[in-house]
Amino acid sequence: MKRILLIGLFFGTQTFLAQKQKADLLITNATIYTVNKDFTKAEAMAVKNGKIIAVGTTSDIQKKYQAPKNINAMDKFVYPGFYDAHAHFYSYGLNLQKVDLRGTKSYQEVLDRVVKFQKEKNPEFITGRGWDQNDWAVKEFPTKAELDKLFPDTPVVLTRIDGHALLANSKALELAKITPTTKAEGGEIQVKNGETTGILVDNPMDLVYNIIPKPKKETQIKALKDAEKVMFDYGLTTINEAGLEKDMIDLIDTLQQKNELKINIYAMVAATQDNIDLYTQLGPYQTDKLNVRSFKFMGDGALGSRGACLHKPYSDRPNHHGALLSSVADIKRIAKQIADSEYQMNSHAIGDSTNTVLLNIYKDVLKDKSDRRWKIEHAQIMQEKDFDSFSLNIIPSVQPTHATSDMYWAEERVGKERIKHSYAYKKMLDKAGVIALGTDFPIEEVNPMLTFYAAVARKDLKNFPEGGFQPENALSREETLKGMTIWAAYSNFEENEKGSLEVGKWADFTIFDNDLINEDIDAIPYVKPVNTFVKGIQVK
Repeated sequence: MKRILLIGLFFGTQTFLAQKQKADLLITNATIYTVNKDFTKAEAMAVKNGKIIAVGTTSDIQKKYQAPKNINAMDKFVYPGFYDAHAHFYSYGLNLQKVDLRGTKSYQEVLDRVVKFQKEKNPEFITGRGWDQNDWAVKEFPTKAELDKLFPDTPVVLTRIDGHALLANSKALELAKITPTTKAEGGEIQVKNGETTGILVDNPMDLVYNIIPKPKKETQIKALKDAEKVMFDYGLTTINEAGLEKDMIDLIDTLQQKNELKINIYAMVAATQDNIDLYTQLGPYQTDKLNVRSFKFMGDGALGSRGACLHKPYSDRPNHHGALLSSVADIKRIAKQIADSEYQMNSHAIGDSTNTVLLNIYKDVLKDKSDRRWKIEHAQIMQEKDFDSFSLNIIPSVQPTHATSDMYWAEERVGKERIKHSYAYKKMLDKAGVIALGTDFPIEEVNPMLTFYAAVARKDLKNFPEGGFQPENALSREETLKGMTIWAAYSNFEENEKGSLEVGKWADFTIFDNDLINEDIDAIPYVKPVNTFVKGIQVK
């Protein structure tokens, strides 16, 4: 009888195992923040062919599925792979090969880093990025005089941290054929005492950029792969790349198709007239990793370099309003052309005047169209009356660390009244119902935990200011996590593919030791993921 029972148990077990569905990966014994519509949590999930096929309890998943790879999360926390809803992925990779000027506390420190770089690399053309005069004791734009002494025969171009101003030495200006009488529409070529200072703001910067030798293809590929590694280390799985040309989009596509680049890219095409004509004819293009269905339009410059376009003059520079980078007539024409296509328009708008212009044009060209999800990128300085426009399916795409980077000096630029309606993320969310969060790296740091902390605490890493910068516009932790995942996905028309951990979606996720929803907020900036997965494949 015992023998018969044993045989029965053996065949019963085999039948039970045979009935289990096959998966490629099982995650069990976790706290999974699914970020679904109910913000529910789960314990386990099964993945097959890169997609989630089941989410539930550990016991249910183990009963129903078997897989060659099983990860016992041991009570760790799992989140959807993070989006960066506005970044410069390729530029970040290139910057890893240039002089890094971030964090410099004086112009002399900038010069020291350039000299060191020149001695180590001996380039024929020196480029760098990251200086910010607002971090210096003397908060004025530097001049080219010192660069000319150090590098009389080598062109040097050093871009400000926000990408909206640069310092060039005389050799670079000579190669770019820039003189004190060169016209500067949509920006400024700074001239003092009849001579150029080396400072260029916004549109005229292209005159210098056009003479910088273009990176070789090998350099471009290295830049993309170097950037990808950093993204995965921080748990980022989808990057909204803000402003690419066709050749770079094609290179990214080629590398992804060869599986040499695994990160997901939402590519905003640089909104030149040639690009708009081409891509509106081609129509949107999407693969499993690449989504090309939007244009990045530049409305104005940055607040730090006083290029943002304001209704009233800058509080710290009388009679200066900044500037739109295109005429209102041209913006209307471009917006109408994009509105007549399937493409999304994502517009850089910092100053309150630029935000008014863009929001009014959006409302006009989209009045007979539904579900277009056009975005205002940055939306930093607003007029109170313009917030209501975000209730019309216009999406704010913002960068919380901009608030905590700018808070030390932003009021000097715009004054006590305008600052009240600046970096107002909660107010935008209340109107729009969604908000997409990013960093604008390399202007800010890549780390999405700094985004999380800035959005919730509205403080810097030294716990300043007490109580937070304009804390009434802080986001809750749940809102912040949604802004870095499902709402960012929605802003890209990707909410059915990514952004939450639900059946049928790509298995893009991160595993953390920490509970972001309940962890001490001051610890959040120092949290890093244990593992990162893209389409069910471990990439960190």
